[in-house]
Amino acid sequence: MGSMSASAADLAARPYTKAPAPVVAIYNWGGFYIGGHVGGAWTNQEWVNTANTTAFGDLSPGEGFRQRSTGVFGGGHVGYNWQASNFVFGLEGTISGLDNRGTVLNTVFGAGLDDRFSWRADWMATITGRAGLAFNNNLLYVKGGYAGVNNRLAVNDIVPAVGSGSSTQWHNGWTIGAGWEYGITANWIVGLEYNYAQFETKSYQLAGAAAPATYAFDAKPKDIQSAVVRLSYKFGGPVVPRY
Repeated sequence: MGSMSASAADLAARPYTKAPAPVVAIYNWGGFYIGGHVGGAWTNQEWVNTANTTAFGDLSPGEGFRQRSTGVFGGGHVGYNWQASNFVFGLEGTISGLDNRGTVLNTVFGAGLDDRFSWRADWMATITGRAGLAFNNNLLYVKGGYAGVNNRLAVNDIVPAVGSGSSTQWHNGWTIGAGWEYGITANWIVGLEYNYAQFETKSYQLAGAAAPATYAFDAKPKDIQSAVVRLSYKFGGPVVPRY
């Protein structure tokens, strides 16, 4: 009887060892990064005459044009991310070249061609904040902030060729966008991104050699949309373990 009691006591006192918790790796999005992007852009350009005292200008105040153009869009970006659990916040700056341009032949006097207007938006810069949600090696984010673009508008009177002029302006504006990124390794990141930007109106003086006569326009890239593929290199350590 005593032997049976001792055996039961020994069984009850046997320690129980809990299996260790599994370690799950979290991708580390924090730190500085630098990279490049390439894709396409769509621009809506508009210009409306505000004053005309030249001999060659054929538009009157209130008359103007609007044109849409597409082109290649690409450049570089640099930024910094902060990560808190699955939430990622960051700041990013970009500079991009674009080849969005167009030509309009003015037929204000009927079928005959007269003024030839040409325009181009050739480079753009942004400074934006980013906020996103990370899961595994994926990051979904939105962004928004400042955008600026360099824009040129020109006119050439061709019937007869009696005058021409051009003006280049920097337009300030704003941009919003969204994207997805994937961490291929601890340092290399690929992604896709879409952005929409709108810009302020600026006054363009196209009288050229006819100055001080005026051939003035209110003009702007009404909006620029872009879609790009991104490749970034992130400086920093490996994945962060979570228990």
